[in-house]
Amino acid sequence: MKLVIGCDHGALTLKNEIKKVLADFPNIETVDMGTHTTDSVDYPAIAKAVCDEVAAGRAERGILLCGTGIGISIAANKIRGIRAALCHDVYSAKMARQHNDANILALGGRVLGPGPAGEIVRAFLTSDFEGGRHARRVDMIMQLENER
Repeated sequence: MKLVIGCDHGALTLKNEIKKVLADFPNIETVDMGTHTTDSVDYPAIAKAVCDEVAAGRAERGILLCGTGIGISIAANKIRGIRAALCHDVYSAKMARQHNDANILALGGRVLGPGPAGEIVRAFLTSDFEGGRHARRVDMIMQLENER
């Protein structure tokens, strides 16, 4: 699996910790889309860079981080084909994959510590979409993009 990751300046430290967790998965190729310094950057640009890769099929999943995870998840969900889930616990990460087929995990660098964030990432990566009745609902969600 190819996974893209990106963050703004408010989550650089957590992104670097998450990259250590990702290194434990030999079947995952990780591409870091930035930022790489604590200089201020605009999170919508990072969201676009990561989501464009996922939406185009060049990566299967992505992880986005900003200070709270809120802004970057909102930006990500504006991009056609993206289902970004802001998760603060393992259960939500599992459900985001199993029931919503989320392709982007959003996290808050100023909200989560590296231990809980690592467990959330592991849950997101090891949970599969269940399909069935959930597929119908995901299809309905994706149709909302075409209504305006």
